[in-house]
Amino acid sequence: MGQVSKLIRFYKPYGVLSQFRDPERPTLADFIDAPGVYPAGRLDMDSEGLMLLTDDGALQARISHPRHKIVKTYWVQVEGQPDDAEFSEIRGALRRGVDLKDGRARALDARRIATPDLPERLPPVTPHRAARSSWLEVNLDTGRNRQVRRMLAAVGLPVLRLLRYRIGPVVLDGLAPGEWETVPEQIREQLIPSSRRQRGRGPRG
Repeated sequence: MGQVSKLIRFYKPYGVLSQFRDPERPTLADFIDAPGVYPAGRLDMDSEGLMLLTDDGALQARISHPRHKIVKTYWVQVEGQPDDAEFSEIRGALRRGVDLKDGRARALDARRIATPDLPERLPPVTPHRAARSSWLEVNLDTGRNRQVRRMLAAVGLPVLRLLRYRIGPVVLDGLAPGEWETVPEQIREQLIPSSRRQRGRGPRG
């Protein structure tokens, strides 16, 4: 059998770049000691949450390329507290798609959620803005640059804080900001096409 690819999950803190080298700002190298892995998709410096890294180029492409339609879930704190009718219109607009400078972008779904139990961001959202905010869960199967922020701004909900909670079958649960761990094989294999899994199985005995 071939060598099993490595996949790790990482809780990227606010203010950290999604790369391993920068002469001035914090990067993944300040947190992750796993030679040979590279990000499978990125998060903006001012976003937080789940990142996946792997040493397998095909797996990296499968996770990060939009054509594979892997669903990603974001928890987003926004300015504003829309009522039921207002949010129904906002949800409909996000699902139909909003026009951005680089084309139309749509969400699979969006819903209001209770304030999640998250570590405080450093620096925190200012109290007067937090008092007028609400939290949404947004699901996408695409990943353009700053897409969630731009979509929500387009429907009148500027983003105060953004955290990615899920990528496909992998979730953020159990990690603190700056922590990482290897993804169990049974979960990792859910991200690999069944045809590739079959090819990777050699004879036993």
